[in-house]
Amino acid sequence: MRIATWNVNSVKQRLDNVQAWLTERQPDIVCLQETKCIDEAFPREALESLGYNVAVHGQKTFNGVAILSRFPFEEVTTGLPGDAADDHARFIEAVVSTDRGVLRVASIYLPNGNPPEGEKYTYKIGWMDRLIRYAHERLGHEAPLVLAGDYNVIPTELDARNPAAWVADALFLPRTREKYRSLRALGLTDAVRASSDAGGLYTFWDYQAGAWPKNNGIRIDHILLSPQAADRLVTVSIDRHVRGWEKPSDHVPVVADLALEPR
Repeated sequence: MRIATWNVNSVKQRLDNVQAWLTERQPDIVCLQETKCIDEAFPREALESLGYNVAVHGQKTFNGVAILSRFPFEEVTTGLPGDAADDHARFIEAVVSTDRGVLRVASIYLPNGNPPEGEKYTYKIGWMDRLIRYAHERLGHEAPLVLAGDYNVIPTELDARNPAAWVADALFLPRTREKYRSLRALGLTDAVRASSDAGGLYTFWDYQAGAWPKNNGIRIDHILLSPQAADRLVTVSIDRHVRGWEKPSDHVPVVADLALEPR
């Protein structure tokens, strides 16, 4: 089972690229972020025509998450628990059946948090605390769980071409990284780091200052796996070539293959 995550930075503007990549890579489940459209405007038919079931949680202009699946959804939940007043479309979870029981997959668009001196960073940290509580509860089911998305977290210096440029940024502040470590410490495996300790593994290159041609990237898009999913991890890759396509997103897909089969 091939599971991927991709911040597409507007699904309607990037639809041609999304369709081309889906055709090229043939993923079974895809978590999308920053779809940037309301549910009714999501290009559902174009993706259903490629064989995908579509679950969306969107809002106008900002945020927005979705899950595409070749397998039927048994359950779909929108919104990260813990704050009924939070109306940002940043979280969607779906359940599919596999040969090892149910598989839960969540598409996550964690807040950026900049500038770190204000309420946006407070919101980011609060959202991370809620994510930790959610993951703790889900891990108690002892079933395969995949938390995939744009975390807006640079975990270590190894995950940035120029770490010094990010020391005052909300993506790399010590408190941000500590919260991410707390999430991982629940028993979640970073799929990329389970397969490689190499540098230069980036998922985001800014549109500004020639970041892409200079390879001035960072790794902020992550696939985290519960023990039951990590045990089934076969391979993982970052599709950096997609950043070189015409009218690209500033993020690229991360892809994990798990030894799971649909039921």
